[in-house]
This record gives sequence, structure tokens and C-alpha cells, in this order.
Amino acid sequence: MRSKQMSLVWGVLLVVVGLLFLAQNLGLGGLLWSGLWAFMFGAGGLAFLYVFATDYRERWWAVIPGFALLAIGGLIGMEILFPRLGDLIGGSFFLGMLGLSFLIVYVVHREHWWAVIPAGVLLTLSVVAGVDQLDIRWIDSGAIFFFGLGATFVIVSVLPTPQGPMRWALIPAGVMVILGSIVAAQGASLTRYLFPLALIVGGAYLLIRGMSVRPRE
Repeated sequence: MRSKQMSLVWGVLLVVVGLLFLAQNLGLGGLLWSGLWAFMFGAGGLAFLYVFATDYRERWWAVIPGFALLAIGGLIGMEILFPRLGDLIGGSFFLGMLGLSFLIVYVVHREHWWAVIPAGVLLTLSVVAGVDQLDIRWIDSGAIFFFGLGATFVIVSVLPTPQGPMRWALIPAGVMVILGSIVAAQGASLTRYLFPLALIVGGAYLLIRGMSVRPRE
């Protein structure tokens, strides 16, 4: 049985090496090598996802390298099949896949609320990379970045935990929203609105804080 398995392994290796030499002689060596790398990264990613699927409660960590390797394989595949598409959305695709992996960590393991923060940051960077690459001029990528971080911390502030809602997250959320507003105002020549906007944000924070404080009996 063992000799049969070794025969199969050597047979596959010889076929692969033969194909590589043939492709090299036909002038297709670079393309085949790229395809092989894409396959290897994709297979590695699927292997990690299999480890994750067999016991996702204990092996939640495996989803992160799994999605990272799949993303790398996908990038190489896009460069081979759709090079222009890869140039447009390659960075956004990779960052989005990483962000999605952290989001899955939280979905399957609610105790790991911290995973929402890197998920939000990476997904925000994915959108920023897409906006920059597509050259959408009427959208300020800097403002999107700060607003995305602010939204991430707002979500963190309402997540259920054994210790209760994490209201501290509203502080960095407010800071990010203010910074995003400043960047957006500068880009749209709306600087004169910054002071009233700052008052509104500060008042909203005080209202939320006041409503969250329970009166003493």
C-alpha cells in the first residue's frame, strides 16, 4: 500500500515537472509558474479553512491565514486572467478578505469582540483603496478612512459583553468623526461649518452619556 502511494506521488511530480519544462520550451513558463503559485496559495488557504471548519470554536485562528492565502492566490489568478481588474481592485480585494476573516472570528466566537476592530479597520482600508484606485474624485478617501474608524468604534460600543456595553469606545469614535469631518470640510471648502459641527458632535456625545447613566435609587 505504501509503495503504491509513493508511486502515485512520484508520478504526479514527474508529470508536473514535465509540464513545466514543456511550457518553458513553448514560451509559457512564466504563465504556468504563476498559475502554479496561485494554485499553491489557494490550496494552502483551503487547508487552513478545513482546519477551521473541523473545530471553529477552538481553531478560530485558522480562518485568518486561510483567507490571507486565498486572497494572495486570488490576486495572482487575477493578474493571469484579468490583469486590468487586478490593477483596479487588487489591493481592495486583499484588504477586504483580511477584514472578512476577522469578522468571521467574531461571528463564531462572540467573546472575541476585539476582532471587530481589525475587521473594521481593514474593511475601511479596503474601501479607501478602492476609491483611490478607481479615482472617484467627489469622494474624499481620507474622510472615508476616519468615518470608517468612527463607525467601527460605534459598533464596538454597542457590542454585548459580560461586563456590559463598552461605552469607552464612543470617545475614539467621536474623535474619528471629528477628524473625518475636518478632512471632508477641507476637501469641500466647508471649513466655516466646522465649529457648529463640533458643537453638534459634542452635544450628541453628552446626550448619549447622559442617557446611559442610570439614576441612583
